[in-house]
Amino acid sequence: MADVHTKEARSYNMSRIRSKDTGPEMLVRRYLHGLGYRYTLHNKDLPGKPDIVLPKYRTIIFVHGCFWHGHENCRYYTLPKTRTKWWSDKILGNKLNDKRAQKLLKRAGWKIINIWGCELKKDKLETSLTKLSKRLEKLQGINQPIT
Repeated sequence: MADVHTKEARSYNMSRIRSKDTGPEMLVRRYLHGLGYRYTLHNKDLPGKPDIVLPKYRTIIFVHGCFWHGHENCRYYTLPKTRTKWWSDKILGNKLNDKRAQKLLKRAGWKIINIWGCELKKDKLETSLTKLSKRLEKLQGINQPIT
């Protein structure tokens, strides 16, 4: 099946897709900053070039696009009808890279939080951000019983 766009139109469309500073990532960053968390971004020295790094808590947050990272059983992850093999290989490569990076990060003592783009849609946003906040509180020992 042929592409519905010209080569030039497809090239332009693909050039508009960003790997950092995406809408979902910006939502998470604004939320964290509002809670007082300070972080670094896209650290090239860490495996997988994590989206958000909270050095004080040795925690990394990846904000994954459902399509690009192959979010299983997600309505936002469907393979295109054209060049299906190429896309399948591309997304599988992304998933393998994600696993490899997370394995290396865990070995180095980092805690990892994955957030999917679909979790940041309007209907799930508040619940997802509250869940993120609770996970971070747990990591830093807030509201933990004193033993």
